[in-house]
Amino acid sequence: MIRPATVADVPSILELVRELATYERAGGLVSATEESLRSALFGPAPAAFAHVATGPDGAVVGFALWFLSFSTWLGRHGIYLEDLYVRPDQRGAGHGRSMLATLAGIAVERGYGRLEWSVLDWNVDAQGFYRQLGAAPQDEWTVWRVDEEGLAQLARGGR
Repeated sequence: MIRPATVADVPSILELVRELATYERAGGLVSATEESLRSALFGPAPAAFAHVATGPDGAVVGFALWFLSFSTWLGRHGIYLEDLYVRPDQRGAGHGRSMLATLAGIAVERGYGRLEWSVLDWNVDAQGFYRQLGAAPQDEWTVWRVDEEGLAQLARGGR
């Protein structure tokens, strides 16, 4: 079953975020806390949203965390999927496909123009899964990032 996340799901989502980071060889980089996730997802002005996949016993076995993007070319919002993760022992049961279908449904219902996400170049299993769903890589684009230290320097007019 796929459903919108609730405040009660925050501890499970954080646990899954940590599992995902470990899988992506970056376990030590998670600084998110229950409080920061709770605020981002359920604070006075939430800027991120989440759906969870539950197993037959109701336990959270996966999550999709997303936010709105905007395309100036389309003149419309889209959904950017920040993370999609299903516990390894729950994969193959349709949870990932169902979460993506749920987000696609939201995009269609609201008139959004895109559903986008990034995939690590070494994660060929995920790439194969996404190709089966009709997604295509956007090879002509490269993700750029300014991290926390760089943000502070740039804000001060540095570099």
